[in-house]
Amino acid sequence: MSDRSIRQRPLHLAVEVSGAGLHPGAWRRPEAPGAGVFEAGYHIGLAETAARGHLDFLAVSDSFGPPGADPSALRGSLDAVAVAARVAPVVPGIGLVPTATVTHTEPFHLSKAIATLDFVSSGRAGWEPAVSRTQAEADLFGRKNSAAPTVLWREAAEAIEVVVRLWDSWEDDAEIRDVATGRFIDRDKLHYIDFSGEFFSVKGPSITPRSPQAHPLIVLRGDEPEALAVGARWADVVRIVAPSVAAAAGARRRVRAAVADAGRDPDVVAVLLDVEVLLSDNADAARRDLAELDGWAGELPPSTLRVIGTPAELADTLADAYAAGAADGFTAVPLALPGGLAAIADGVVPLLTERGLFRAGYDEGATLRGRFGLARPANPYAQGASA
Repeated sequence: MSDRSIRQRPLHLAVEVSGAGLHPGAWRRPEAPGAGVFEAGYHIGLAETAARGHLDFLAVSDSFGPPGADPSALRGSLDAVAVAARVAPVVPGIGLVPTATVTHTEPFHLSKAIATLDFVSSGRAGWEPAVSRTQAEADLFGRKNSAAPTVLWREAAEAIEVVVRLWDSWEDDAEIRDVATGRFIDRDKLHYIDFSGEFFSVKGPSITPRSPQAHPLIVLRGDEPEALAVGARWADVVRIVAPSVAAAAGARRRVRAAVADAGRDPDVVAVLLDVEVLLSDNADAARRDLAELDGWAGELPPSTLRVIGTPAELADTLADAYAAGAADGFTAVPLALPGGLAAIADGVVPLLTERGLFRAGYDEGATLRGRFGLARPANPYAQGASA
């Protein structure tokens, strides 16, 4: 399997946001949004900051478990897809990739929600499918018990397939809107998907027309074998965690090999490395900020490469990791918001742009798929399409 030079694709840079930041003590910082975390203005502001930095997308995290590890800060969270749909019409440019859990949910509802997001964002929608692992989360629904990762990801693979088929169940020109005859839809261009699997049996079609991108960008984790197998088959972007640049390069090679084994071209699947960040004007101040967060809520061990320092240090780290083939790009995960995102947009991005590693602006009218070099998929149900 050939590995096209990583420098033939642009460096991608996204950011993941959740509440006041990844660190469970971040809500206690003076800059923290407080109750504003439940207000539209806060989430619009985060998206505007990400768009100011011309980032590829804003990943809005979500799960069925309570957020944060600090028991004194047990707090609620909003639905990521609904947040993205609120932000999309008022913040142009930025891609929006909410997490939506496939365990305990129905793929028909997910297909409709993500397709709707693609419409209201004019083609800037993505989706990060996730699984729900704990019995406590299962008990919230009361329909089935928790399951092993092998079962969860088999179910996830089916759910994603159903969602994609439902996205395609309307041909692009199914809506004819013929006023003279009163025909709104050409029913011959709506298709039953007739899916029958281990977990789902779905006839279809969808009740939502085929969206601007047809298939909103699918982002999947590649950190465990069961998840990687699903990502190799379905992902447009695979996110990885790794403690070092060398480990990330190895993880990227494993992703590319899995994609090739699934019969797909590895060069069309971007691998993004998560990088946890806490930035300040100087490295000492950043370390003091981390010590303060740890003092409030306990130490949060790094789950991936972590940069505690200045915007210049983060820019150097990303540039070096990119040059070393560790990733096709990065998902920054600020330990504290909203300042952590502003430091990336206003401090890190200009340095990467000066080096010719990152865009200076958005291409007007470009879709999120187009930003990743992906074409709009043909409809397999359309007359004359190959099976």
